[in-house]
Amino acid sequence: MAQLLEFIGNHPLLVGSLVALITALVFTEMRKGGQNISSQQLTQLVNQQGAIVVDVREKADYNKGHIVDSISMPFAKVKERVAELNKHKDKPVVIIDAQGQHAGMVGKQFKEAGLQQVLRLRGGLSTWTADGLPLVKK
Repeated sequence: MAQLLEFIGNHPLLVGSLVALITALVFTEMRKGGQNISSQQLTQLVNQQGAIVVDVREKADYNKGHIVDSISMPFAKVKERVAELNKHKDKPVVIIDAQGQHAGMVGKQFKEAGLQQVLRLRGGLSTWTADGLPLVKK
């Protein structure tokens, strides 16, 4: 540990460059799955641009509560069902999951399938409910 601290002290430009590169890499990788948006931005996109909301949680979780008019597409079935979204290529597609952990991977798959406007709800459905927004329950 002492050697690491000594190296950092002796080579601040190298360490600073490394930190900047790692930060840039993380930022770039996060953007590949689509931009993060807030609950308020999601509501505006749905109301003004007819955005499509895709919920990638399991069907049982979806049935416990989901955003109005969202499409249930469980994470495990995204690859086989992504073609269903081809008719919505001209609209923003917003990915919802439980807490934001799967949305990035799904976003990459959506972009590879040709969808242009892929977005992710920051924090997933937990953010939506924390903001006091309504859910439809089946």
